Amino acid sequence: MDSAYAPQHRGSRVPVGLRAPFSGRTWRETLYLLLNLPMSLVMFTYTVVVVSLGAGLLVTFLGIPVLAAGLAGARGLGSLERARARALLGLDIADPGPVRAAKPGPMGWVGAVLKSGESWRHLVYSLVHFPWALFTFVFSVAFWSVGWVLLAYPLWRWTFPAYLDRPGIQMWGDGNGHGSFLDTPAEIGFTGGIGLLMVLAGPWVIRGLTQVDRIMVQGLLGPSSLATRVVELESDRGVVVDTAAADLRRIERDLHDGAQARLVSLAMDLGLAREKLAEDPQAAAKMVDEAHGEVKIALQELRDLARGIHPAILTDRGLGPALSALAARCTVPVSVSVEPMRRPAAAIEGIAYFTASELLQNVSKHSLADSATLDVWRVEGGGPVGPSDKGGGGRRAGDRLMVLVADDGQGGAHTGAGTGLAGLAERLESVDGLLVVDSPAGGPTRITAELPWRG
Repeated sequence: MDSAYAPQHRGSRVPVGLRAPFSGRTWRETLYLLLNLPMSLVMFTYTVVVVSLGAGLLVTFLGIPVLAAGLAGARGLGSLERARARALLGLDIADPGPVRAAKPGPMGWVGAVLKSGESWRHLVYSLVHFPWALFTFVFSVAFWSVGWVLLAYPLWRWTFPAYLDRPGIQMWGDGNGHGSFLDTPAEIGFTGGIGLLMVLAGPWVIRGLTQVDRIMVQGLLGPSSLATRVVELESDRGVVVDTAAADLRRIERDLHDGAQARLVSLAMDLGLAREKLAEDPQAAAKMVDEAHGEVKIALQELRDLARGIHPAILTDRGLGPALSALAARCTVPVSVSVEPMRRPAAAIEGIAYFTASELLQNVSKHSLADSATLDVWRVEGGGPVGPSDKGGGGRRAGDRLMVLVADDGQGGAHTGAGTGLAGLAERLESVDGLLVVDSPAGGPTRITAELPWRG
């Protein structure tokens, strides 16, 4: 449990609501909405022309390649939209997978483009985004303009009597010069107050509008959920392979440096004892006694190594007894609570055991705790797992195995790069698991591992 203490920054004395209209995020999001119209106009026009031309030429052979080329161009425009969202909204959307032709040659490429769902979603985005872009452009310009104009009304109201022969903004009139004007001090102040409210609400209104854009970009211009899942599985497979290779190297190193070295030394000692047996029986007996001690140590190292690979008690008796035995070896007193349940899949059971083992090792080495708890339970049926569910990770959990390790130590645990918890989180992610760390500076620490049941 590597300790990390975030530096304490003194917060700004200006409330967030007053800072928001002048923040960089607000104006970047406003710029995004202003650019919506020209970008969407180009994409909408392009899509209408390409689809119309391709459909009109379908009576000939040229319609199919024209439509394929149009889809490829739509993907190019989509990359510009993703770059714009990345720069102004901070929305990092992965590019969709490249078009892979089943057969070499131009016709294979044309067929692959026409079968690509990502390409058609780019066309759909161009069509459905145009009315939204028109609305957001007009609304954002009108909202900000009216807000700032009304806020500054007490400063520029003098222009009405000076140049327009009016006392102020006209609320209504009969066309003959009679009407209601905002010209009294109370009305001028009220108008400025309305403008102030609009300016202060502007950032949140703009943020709500850009949220719709985020959903559209992510849903229509990003990779499909299936492609994203394939990428995740490929990454998880790489983590599993790397972890397995690291474990094999660790086992080989432990065997070579530990038990193997002791057994080699034992063989040499027994050889020397055999040579001295006739000449000096007492010295030979002493060497045999020393060799006997080496055998005991080597056997203990082999037991520890076997326990590190997969403890026999876990296979024979399950998680409850195995975790109780694990907690008994921890240098910090640990209270163990394992909910009675049927056993999950052997692989999940093993991962849960080694997750608890690593977390308890961190408690012993880094937490400076006086006591710790280890809780294991099962969540069934897809209910939400959150803080009310013993500190879970807040994701949907259908048949999940939960492991919670808590201590009253110094806190500061985190999953930053290079920490042991980061590697543990990667291992859990490789089996569709989750690691949630709640460890404020000063403690206490609660670390929850969530695993799929797969029983």
